[in-house]
Amino acid sequence: MGVIARQSIKGALANYLGVAIGFFTTFFVLTDCLSQEEIGLTRVMVDAAMLFSSLAQLGTNASIIRFFPFFKSDDGKNHGIFGWSVLIPFVGFVLFALFFFIFKDNIVDIYSQKSPLIANYCYLLLPLTFFALYLTVFETNASVLLRITVPRLVREVGVRVFNLVCYLLYGKGVISLDMFVLLFCGSYTLAMLINFFYLLSLGRISFRIDWKFINRDRMKDMFLYTLFMTATVLAGNIPLINSLFLGAKSGLALTGVYTIAFYIANIVEVPYRSLGAISRPMISQAVRDGNWGEVNRLGKQVSLHQLLVSSLIFFFIWINLIPLFAVIPHGAEYVGGSGVVFFLGMAKIVNSSLSIGTDVLNYSKYYPFSLAFIAVLTVSAILFNNYLIPVWSINGAACASLFSYVLYFGLLLLFVGKRLKVNVFSRKQFFVVCFILLLFLLNYVWSWIVTPLIGDGNLLVDSALKTFVFGVLSISGLYVSNVSPTFNRIVKNILTYVRFNSGNKNNK
Repeated sequence: MGVIARQSIKGALANYLGVAIGFFTTFFVLTDCLSQEEIGLTRVMVDAAMLFSSLAQLGTNASIIRFFPFFKSDDGKNHGIFGWSVLIPFVGFVLFALFFFIFKDNIVDIYSQKSPLIANYCYLLLPLTFFALYLTVFETNASVLLRITVPRLVREVGVRVFNLVCYLLYGKGVISLDMFVLLFCGSYTLAMLINFFYLLSLGRISFRIDWKFINRDRMKDMFLYTLFMTATVLAGNIPLINSLFLGAKSGLALTGVYTIAFYIANIVEVPYRSLGAISRPMISQAVRDGNWGEVNRLGKQVSLHQLLVSSLIFFFIWINLIPLFAVIPHGAEYVGGSGVVFFLGMAKIVNSSLSIGTDVLNYSKYYPFSLAFIAVLTVSAILFNNYLIPVWSINGAACASLFSYVLYFGLLLLFVGKRLKVNVFSRKQFFVVCFILLLFLLNYVWSWIVTPLIGDGNLLVDSALKTFVFGVLSISGLYVSNVSPTFNRIVKNILTYVRFNSGNKNNK
């Protein structure tokens, strides 16, 4: 098994372990221990810190991946590229801190009427941004060394476990709201420190900058790339913009409902986090080598599997959504977020399936054009949010994400296809779309014929039976169609493992 597959599987397992913990925490602890306003507070605080930290990176997350092949050396010091990855974000954080102090009163005024809790804890945004910033920096450093599993465990599992403890302590009245918010923000401090010490333990890191290795041309190239990539981070942060708009325009209660729906939809994108993190260095290397055949192969492969997995996850979430709201504490208060789950889920499918096109452009010589596409994405997201939230409330915020991504990727992939001759689409993707639409049609038939026979009072029985039937149907259909040899190989390995264990038990 190759490095990509091995690390992707481990990363995906870490992600789904985090999802399992997050599922329990979000639906059976968070909704029970916190009010809608308090849930909205934690969402806006984290989203603001993530957005600000992404900007403060000054493009480091993308530039270290792009330039690592040039800096790579056998001695593990890699000519100090890791030193640059720490220094440049610090400069970005200082700039953000100055911006924050200058406009702090304006930020407080924006939220004071609809979301006064944000104004009370605004002072924590600065340290939270710093720790979120370097949590990502150290995670990126690990990814270029093809060691993503532990950082993923830290982010997806460690932070969630610590937050779970915070929710329970506050929900049981052990700590005050002030202490809860402090400990909640402190989870990112702990995660950053763990990632830092893990990075040191790899023994292949040197933060000492090799100034002699940096000539004027390379410095200029890095500076220009970093400048442009500073803008591109907005592409992955449109949902964060949504929650910030909601907090200001609709208040923290609706933001809390949006948060629960957002978490459900976010499950769709989980596989992309691990596969994307490990495939980007490979794309970067292929682009640097001018191996466009390999770039096309990787693009089609990654896009197909992201579409296949994300759309299947979305389908099974959707058919179990009503039973989910029925069993969580105060579920009736959050069922209004069903539309958010649908539109955000579609947005996640589009983003995870087509983001490989963004990576190809960012690592090519045409990367400056990414600034224009990000401008389209950002402006369209702001305009859609500003117009749709007053009309459709939280559903408007979700639609803003979907519409913005469709416009953005439509233009970007057209450019990548024309200039770089890279096409991430294939006939197999069309088959996957048709197959998923067929599943939705069959689910409608099920709801019309089978569900009434089971009875409206047996939601969980209907959900379990439907999930099993459609699970068998989807696996069988994809296996017979051989749309993905990788998928078929995984199914064969699982069947072989089950038969082997079954045979051993019978022999005993």
